[in-house]
Amino acid sequence: MSKLLLMATLAVANLTVASANTSGPDDPKPVKPDANNAGLKLPAGFGALVVADGLGRARHIAVTSKGDIYVKLDRAKDGKGIIFLEDSNGDGKSDKQTGFGNFGGTGIYVKGDYLYASSNTDVYRYKLDAAQKITDTQNPENIVTGLINRRQHESKSLVLDDAGNLYVNVGAYSNSCQEKDRTAGSMGMQPCPILDSAGGIWQFKADKAGQHYGDGVRYATGLRNVVGLDWNKQQNQLFVMQHGRDQLHDLFPALFTEKQSADLPAECLYAVKQGSDCGWPYIYYDPYLKKKMLAPEYGGDGKKTGGDNAEDPLVAFPAHMAPNGLLFYTGTQFPEKYRNGAFIAFHGSWNRSPENQAGYYVVFVPFKNGKPSGDWEVFADGFAGTAAVKYPGDAQHRPCGLAQGPDGSLYVSDDVKGTIYRIVYKK
Repeated sequence: MSKLLLMATLAVANLTVASANTSGPDDPKPVKPDANNAGLKLPAGFGALVVADGLGRARHIAVTSKGDIYVKLDRAKDGKGIIFLEDSNGDGKSDKQTGFGNFGGTGIYVKGDYLYASSNTDVYRYKLDAAQKITDTQNPENIVTGLINRRQHESKSLVLDDAGNLYVNVGAYSNSCQEKDRTAGSMGMQPCPILDSAGGIWQFKADKAGQHYGDGVRYATGLRNVVGLDWNKQQNQLFVMQHGRDQLHDLFPALFTEKQSADLPAECLYAVKQGSDCGWPYIYYDPYLKKKMLAPEYGGDGKKTGGDNAEDPLVAFPAHMAPNGLLFYTGTQFPEKYRNGAFIAFHGSWNRSPENQAGYYVVFVPFKNGKPSGDWEVFADGFAGTAAVKYPGDAQHRPCGLAQGPDGSLYVSDDVKGTIYRIVYKK
């Protein structure tokens, strides 16, 4: 073999070895699922492992480009409302935990050089270094202050777009805007005054400190409560999951049976833009009739439709399942069918009696060109630890937050025992 040919052969060999040992952002290190897949039921080819456990009431989560995890706790534990998880040996399990931030809450999000986190009244941001670790945990910037907290639907979920805007949920402090909240026969206030300051999504500047609630823009309205929301990069649009109203039978027993109350209304996925009105409290969505129905507080009887100018939902899910997490999947680890589709974490119901409670799982909705392209399906089940949940307290785990790792893994938080799950595709 000539010297020139030998050099070329060695170059090709070296290039092959280098390619085999190089991992892109969506080419994960092999991570071994737990033997029991962390107790989860998953589609063929998927596995799961427990990253961390016993953290406290873990709400939303954010995963950095380095694979570290920030977890927002609903209630501060030992004076720490944010937990930082690190995996030093690459086995997928957290082996180092630190905490900071003395406020509870739900929202947390990494964008650019900052970590954003919310309490039930404020939004803060922390500066990140090149490794996406916080440079000063003691002195975050206060971006927004004075958000309404009436101790009902008080969680301030948040997300950012790519144009420097921050979107924050301000849930309605009411079930259906009755004159006397959750009181049988009480009629709805017309117009509903709650919508002036709650029941929608507010937009703020992501880089401006010291904004007050009144400085924000009411971006979308008619949303009783949104815990799960995400910015769809493919569509450059905000998508939200609404928690539907409760107690149709309890409040209007002459109009709705207990069975109807358990099955109505749908939990709905909406695509919203500035000025969108999704119709709460005047209407609800009936997934069986596939129509927007006039709420009984406003003259509805289960047969009258309403909300001609309100947004139509993109997907209607079973009632009362509490969608707490929404994530559009952009990774390449999972099979092609999951690309740009939506994962939704359902926290689980409390008011489907006399039926069993429902939810407590993560579902998937396929998307194409920014719209659902097929039926939704249960993706990850088994969080509750029991086949039938009669009472919410029976559920051992309740999914809440979702995040995508740099390798394309899907992370799920649980706010009962503070478990963080990682779901991987076993290539």
